[in-house]
Amino acid sequence: MPELLAALGTESRRTVFRKLRELECLTSYSHRGAHHALPGAARFDEHGLWRCGAVCFSVHGTLLEAAAAAVEAGEVGYFADELDTRLHVDTKNALRKLVADDRLTREKVAGRFLYCAVDPKTRRRQMLGRRALLAEPGAAKPLPDSAHMSAELQAAIVLFFSLLDEQQRRLYAGLEALKTGRGGDTRIAALLGMDAGTVARGRRELLDHDIEVGRVRRRGGGRKSVEKKRQR
Repeated sequence: MPELLAALGTESRRTVFRKLRELECLTSYSHRGAHHALPGAARFDEHGLWRCGAVCFSVHGTLLEAAAAAVEAGEVGYFADELDTRLHVDTKNALRKLVADDRLTREKVAGRFLYCAVDPKTRRRQMLGRRALLAEPGAAKPLPDSAHMSAELQAAIVLFFSLLDEQQRRLYAGLEALKTGRGGDTRIAALLGMDAGTVARGRRELLDHDIEVGRVRRRGGGRKSVEKKRQR
């Protein structure tokens, strides 16, 4: 807004919004709608989403509309953390409002709320698809609790984990935390014997694509070099 006020040579926010309406500009659903773009600049993907740096836009407009459209089109519904990853913003409050307004429904699946469409046929298809997905073994599923994990699986995970370098361990833990959802940092940290802060860091690096290829640690990381002391 300060940039637009300066560009138009005015101190009136009403003038800015009037000009924006004339241009039929896009408003971001992230950053509380603080960013605007011309329609011709947008490069929407197959899901109707466009990111310009860290700013997110949707063909559906607001975060509420973008979240509703994503859930209704989802083949297996969405857990909140999955939708967070898809839209690159926190969707918890938006999902709650959509459920309160009877625009979406939610059902408990595997101890978590799965958000689905209101249409009964679509909702049933999404629920059946999610249960079938959870019943299949595979890398897409979150790691089970250690209490429900076989000794063979635990040994295999520990062996695999020991073969990774420091960055790979952090990113693997972050990936499993993303799949686990709420409380994933703590649970994965306990399972792998890591600090929860390290797991959270790996999760953030994956979400932000903030990874240095070919380096285990960031520049300047690790212990400081020790200068050998000489006797006088």
